[in-house]
Amino acid sequence: MNPYDEQAVELALRLKEKHGGQITVLTVGSQEASSVIKHALAMGTDQGFLLSDKAFEDSDSRAVAYILSQAIKKITDYDLVLCGRQAADWDEGLVGSLIAGNLGLPLVTLVEAVDYEQGNLKVKRVILDGYQLVKAPVPAVITVSNEVGQPRLPSGWGIISASRQTIPIWKAEDLGLNSSKIGSGAASRKLVKLYLPKQKRKGEIITGKTTAEASAKLIERLIREGVF
Repeated sequence: MNPYDEQAVELALRLKEKHGGQITVLTVGSQEASSVIKHALAMGTDQGFLLSDKAFEDSDSRAVAYILSQAIKKITDYDLVLCGRQAADWDEGLVGSLIAGNLGLPLVTLVEAVDYEQGNLKVKRVILDGYQLVKAPVPAVITVSNEVGQPRLPSGWGIISASRQTIPIWKAEDLGLNSSKIGSGAASRKLVKLYLPKQKRKGEIITGKTTAEASAKLIERLIREGVF
């Protein structure tokens, strides 16, 4: 599970412990991604659905957000959608915002803490030099930051219980998806190349008859290179 998503699960569990309710987990991926759902179930969530279809392959962030949005609509009854602030691989941080746009819901990003009071969310949002306190109506979408803290470990019984469950799979037809909005054909950008840049290093020994002379030569060289 993406670490930011695991922290979103942790925040959802804290809300459930205080206010009650039910937590549903969704993920888009291959059949092997059912392990992500089972990890969330072992942590204490209530149910999960795997969104898996060959038609989803090579979907970009916009398509993934569309798939998840349609699944959320299928669930129908929800008060809050929690996402990790970004994926741990590409770090784009787009899916949560796109889901909010698709569903027409208020959005709060980079959330450290959230509470529910008198029909509204009270949200603590991380900024560069501190934090903001934000009030938002429900339903809403929030993206969760790592300032939430360490997620809980699944309990032994939770792991056993989750391992026995069969995770339901929703395919494109189950979600009523428009095929032109998913998969590689719908991608607005494509990965052309992935590589590590080649770096060349070279060293130069600066000498002098005395330490002072060598130091002066070094300073002159640094000035020529634009360091000073």
